Amino acid sequence: MGETVAIIDYGSGNLHSAAKGLERAASDAGLDVAVAVTADADVVNSADRVVLPGVGAFADCLAGVTALDGMAEALEEAVIARGRPFFGICVGMQLLFERGLEHGEHEGFGWLAGDVAEIVPDDPALKIPHMGWNTLALTEAGSTHPLFAGWQPGDHAYFVHSYAPTGARPDDVLATADHGGAFTAVVGRDNIFATQFHPEKSQRVGLGLFRRFLEWRP
Repeated sequence: MGETVAIIDYGSGNLHSAAKGLERAASDAGLDVAVAVTADADVVNSADRVVLPGVGAFADCLAGVTALDGMAEALEEAVIARGRPFFGICVGMQLLFERGLEHGEHEGFGWLAGDVAEIVPDDPALKIPHMGWNTLALTEAGSTHPLFAGWQPGDHAYFVHSYAPTGARPDDVLATADHGGAFTAVVGRDNIFATQFHPEKSQRVGLGLFRRFLEWRP
């Protein structure tokens, strides 16, 4: 019997791009996986794996999740209480932290320690938002993580963001990237894995992460 992956639909973008990426990764790996884009908390609660995408401002995405009846509770139950594999994307990663500091101060899920703050490049000529391809540097924790199996130095991913986590626990940081200074690009702990970049726009690298996520048994 196959597995179900729930992609949470709370009005954010790139849902169907993420769904297509996961479906292709499953097909390429010969996995029996059903991908459901859903706003139904019961579907999330019963899913084998959960994906939380996010595009836009921290507070808007947080409000979108909490506006769905029972969704915040279903996420907590599925991911924290029951240990379902979880993949957060962009703002879907940022929401995992304690606070977002975009347009005020907003309380996040608190699954990971740290805040989400505006990127301030050392070089004022560098533009914000940070948009485009950037190389990832794996940390010691990242270099042994199953989702980075087969990672090659110089592998890069596609970013679109103005904010990034700060003050995260070092063991939770799996990879960094540089835009006028290093910033946290990938985080993870236990059954949680999340990227500041968009795997659905990152071609080979993104498909590889999706495939390994679908095979992951944390």
